[in-house]
Amino acid sequence: MGMTFAEKVLARKAGLSRVVPGQIVTVKPDHLLMHDNTSAIVAKVAEDLKAYGLVDRRLPVIAIDHVVPAVDEKTALGHAKIRQFVREYGIEHFFDVGEGVCHQLMVEKGLALPGMLVLGSDSHTCTYGALGAFATGIDRTEAAVLLLTGETWLKVPETIRVTLSGYLPRGVLGKDLVLRIIGDIGADGANYRAVEFHGGIGDLSMDDRLTVANMGIEMGAKIAVFPVDAATEAYLAEHAPGAEWEAVWADAGAAYGRELCYDLSSLEPLVARPHTVDNVAPVSAVAGLPVHQAFLGTCTNGRLSDLRAAASILAGKKVAPGVRLLVIPASRSIFLAASADGTLATLVEAGAMVAPPGCGPCLGAHQGLLAPGERCVSSSNRNFQGRMGSKDAEVFLASPLTVAASALRGVLTDPREVV
Repeated sequence: MGMTFAEKVLARKAGLSRVVPGQIVTVKPDHLLMHDNTSAIVAKVAEDLKAYGLVDRRLPVIAIDHVVPAVDEKTALGHAKIRQFVREYGIEHFFDVGEGVCHQLMVEKGLALPGMLVLGSDSHTCTYGALGAFATGIDRTEAAVLLLTGETWLKVPETIRVTLSGYLPRGVLGKDLVLRIIGDIGADGANYRAVEFHGGIGDLSMDDRLTVANMGIEMGAKIAVFPVDAATEAYLAEHAPGAEWEAVWADAGAAYGRELCYDLSSLEPLVARPHTVDNVAPVSAVAGLPVHQAFLGTCTNGRLSDLRAAASILAGKKVAPGVRLLVIPASRSIFLAASADGTLATLVEAGAMVAPPGCGPCLGAHQGLLAPGERCVSSSNRNFQGRMGSKDAEVFLASPLTVAASALRGVLTDPREVV
């Protein structure tokens, strides 16, 4: 019997000929991602690091991104400790404040490649599955041990196969696809399972795939992964020129625990209503609800194509009175590109506020929190109660097109009405 993508990668990384779901394997990841939580992780093994040293200075990838610029003295101290660790141990891959969101930087800087095993102390590490990598989140203690040993254990996941067909219709993006899947199977429908995407993926841009893979964790998935195709190769040629990699994909005879099929042409603009990501409904079902803030950004939908999509709706127009439109590009390079082609100017002229590359209000830290009774339509990945400020506020998750359309009208709006 053939093996799935997850089985193949974990077998290779464990030095085994084959593995099966449920098997525990010891593996050495290619990279360990950390962000603002680095100082807390390092503190767990500080004395051991002094005694035994860092296993490999090329293993960690560190990006300060969650609360940038520092919002208070405690945050600033944490950032300072990270910089000290980077200097002391000669960390090769370090991105200071303003470079961007860690997950965007991993793919943009060529640090997540096909066939790699990448672990990260952040649940949205699964984003890199868009490039054919086995990428998943781990907790801080596991990350700390990896700094010392360079290896950890993983359980081989069962796999769900998702087959796509058709083409995305007008006004529909990859965000709508992943919301549809999460709405169908639930926030725990893929718990500790791998999700493979097959079939007609060619209509999905790399940015759409990154969005879909990013939200794999919102259905409980260990990983969410796409095969390497011409679009992947073009992306890697731009962002990782000269890098060596080997594509891995499932065998034709692989066994799956569940199979799902989606016709992209049947999709419509969707939202995830408060306060769970699987509380999914068509935008048309909630249209007309007033919004106070519209947020465009994050590791889910802060890429150049997302900003351009929003600008296509807002060009020559103004955000509705009483609506705060907040735009945060996912990286410095995206910020520069959106500035160079006039995208940011279009958004600012429409009434948007642009903040430095980073996570911003996504995790409820700063730069746009909500007051009691306020409602935000957001391109982010989570809408838990209190996620963006007050526990008495509401967050609706949506695509960049829906965010822009809603900002324009001041109420939740189906983007097909304005595009």
